[in-house]
Amino acid sequence: MIETLVQDVEPDATSAFEYMVVNLARFIRPNEVTFSGVNSTFPMLACLLAKRAYDFPFTYVNVAGGVDPTPDSVPVSSSDPLLTTGTASIFDNEDFYDLSCRGGMDLSFLGAAQIDGKGRTNNSVIGSWTHPKVRLPGGGGAAVMLPTANRCVTWRTEHSKRTLVNELDFVTADGGMHGLVTPLAVFELIEGALALKSYNPATSLETVRERTGFGFSSQGAGPTPPPTRRELQGLHSLDPDGSIAADNEVSVK
Repeated sequence: MIETLVQDVEPDATSAFEYMVVNLARFIRPNEVTFSGVNSTFPMLACLLAKRAYDFPFTYVNVAGGVDPTPDSVPVSSSDPLLTTGTASIFDNEDFYDLSCRGGMDLSFLGAAQIDGKGRTNNSVIGSWTHPKVRLPGGGGAAVMLPTANRCVTWRTEHSKRTLVNELDFVTADGGMHGLVTPLAVFELIEGALALKSYNPATSLETVRERTGFGFSSQGAGPTPPPTRRELQGLHSLDPDGSIAADNEVSVK
């Protein structure tokens, strides 16, 4: 299991990009079906990393239609046809929606513009519904898969009170949220509320509280264990020149 791997990397040497990808990968469990969707570079990398770094099988389904793909190079996007290379079959959108509704989707990575302390998400509007400041893409897969997947995990590259809010401007999807990863922290839903599981060693608990719009329990939380050597090797093999990290730059600041 992941928890038994030897931690042999200095915490301060871990970038915010590595922190996010590795901690998303750590939500993946043996023998489960895991899904990554549109505009989901971090979860896509997490799933490909897990295939290289962890000694357990799992099935990776992606929005491009691939099942356990073996791309020769890292796709430029999470919808790239490369994600069908070597696929066991091709999944259409209705196939993975149907799989999720039938209880067969164990872990789904779903993005969100806003997340509240109950694990609900907003992908619809910023501001009022009738006079929004920003009109967002809408529910998409989240409206179907958040309530139906066994577990959902979301992520935000910006950890701020603008994105992690006390009250959503609009509730696009609810139910099924299990975890949240940001450059600063890892949260898990416990008894209906997001609770801090751990925080980036490059920051502090006080900073996480200051930059989070909802209140949360931090009982038992401490610095996140740094990536193992195998996790970093797996990620660096996917991004040997650092170009993906550069294109998806994140920071704890």
